Amino acid sequence: MAEIFSKLENLWRKPAVYWPLLPVLAAATPLAFAPYYRFWLMPLLFAAFVRLLELRPEVRVRSAYLFALAAYTCQFYWIHTALHDVSGLPNVYALPLTALLPAYLALYPAAAVWLWGKTRLNRWLAVGFALPVFWTLAEFARERLLTGFGWGALGYSQIADASPLAGFAPIGGIHLVTFATALAGAWLVLVVDSTGRLKTRAAFACGLAALLFAGHTARQAVFTQPTGAKAAVALAQGNIPQTLKFREDQVLPTLQRYYAQIAESAADIVILPETAIPVILQQLPDSVLEEFAAAARQNGSALAVGVIRYTDDGTGYQNAVINLTEHRSGSSHKLPFYAKNHLVPFGEYKPLPALTTGLYTMMDMPLADFRRGGGSQTPLRMKNQKIAFNICYEDGFGDELIAAAAESTLLANASNLAWYGKSNAMYQHVQQSQARALELGRPMVRATNTGATAFIDHQGRITAQLPADTAAVLTGTVEGRSGQTPYMKLGGSWPLIGLLALTAAALLAAGRRKKAV
Repeated sequence: MAEIFSKLENLWRKPAVYWPLLPVLAAATPLAFAPYYRFWLMPLLFAAFVRLLELRPEVRVRSAYLFALAAYTCQFYWIHTALHDVSGLPNVYALPLTALLPAYLALYPAAAVWLWGKTRLNRWLAVGFALPVFWTLAEFARERLLTGFGWGALGYSQIADASPLAGFAPIGGIHLVTFATALAGAWLVLVVDSTGRLKTRAAFACGLAALLFAGHTARQAVFTQPTGAKAAVALAQGNIPQTLKFREDQVLPTLQRYYAQIAESAADIVILPETAIPVILQQLPDSVLEEFAAAARQNGSALAVGVIRYTDDGTGYQNAVINLTEHRSGSSHKLPFYAKNHLVPFGEYKPLPALTTGLYTMMDMPLADFRRGGGSQTPLRMKNQKIAFNICYEDGFGDELIAAAAESTLLANASNLAWYGKSNAMYQHVQQSQARALELGRPMVRATNTGATAFIDHQGRITAQLPADTAAVLTGTVEGRSGQTPYMKLGGSWPLIGLLALTAAALLAAGRRKKAV
């Protein structure tokens, strides 16, 4: 066996094999995420990647960049769908812009490996501990800097029903899951490596087993309590193509479709997706809102609707969900609402207007400069539930949802992923909602335009889901929950990240001292 591994690694070292092998491994990473949920694949791929870094240390930073570039390009190919297929941007611009995000995101893993190379440690400590520390810190930075984009983090691959490592989410959040996944992959290298001492390999095998057992045990724990208040919830999926969504001649058919879905839903709570009403709230005839509200009242339903609204001072507009339950004629400006706070750069605001305004004139993006809703918004009271709403990719930022979740009994995401066609974007997004449900110990309901409309329980499991690209209503019963997970009590990811940052500083300092000696 040792001879076989030795021959295989000699083959891997050859440039003609080494450089193609990195992107091939990276191209397999999407299979670890939704909709495939092959969670066991990610530690294996990460282990192979780490071993390749060891085989050619002189090019490991370039290797890390290539691996990450290929992985993120394969995972986020749907950016091209949004730019070209839906928004109409010519390929001469769409293709390089599609490559731009992966090219930027790949800098973070490359930086992690560069820092790792600055340490002077024995192999078991360098591979088995230091690299997972630097990798997790890089994933955190990728989620936070320049508004952040945390999709594709190692931890999200483990948010699956059978994954033991998902159990770490309510304890330390998605970054603890990422750290555990990186540890699992790195320890696999040290277990399989035939050049290592038997005692060392056995120790890491025991450590890997203990890590999986700890995650499995945590997965069985329940940190929040049912309130006893149950509600029937109806989630509307209108299936309005993005190319038609804001066309003037399609406004009436869209309103009619959603009105019919409301009228046919005899649930306690009815939720429509992001920007379900394709007209700015203050420009919509009040009679339309009253008809929507009346249809809900006739069924005894509370109604939440995604719509764009002008800010109270009239100087801008916000992406919002309004509670239409108490609507009466002339009261639309007084309705309770939640306005999106974490905006999508380039999609909902222009971070570099002097450079990007010209591109917007070539794309069908009628609204691209929203105002933030603020971070201190409270849940909306609907029937017997207090619902903490978030809109679109806001549920990719768990720390930002803690305050509202602590006051809520139910989480709700309203999204419009029609921008990304029939791609995997909607499924990767629902996996993040699963992570938030786990972290915050509350059920999550998702009302989307084209998919994935779903019910997720407080353990992060999808209990019901509509087929994508269909107009339908998904109805189910949810029971609110109260209390806080350890992740919430700790205040989010910062304690873990702070500890890892101190550890990284100590590892780098130790490396400098050793080099000086």
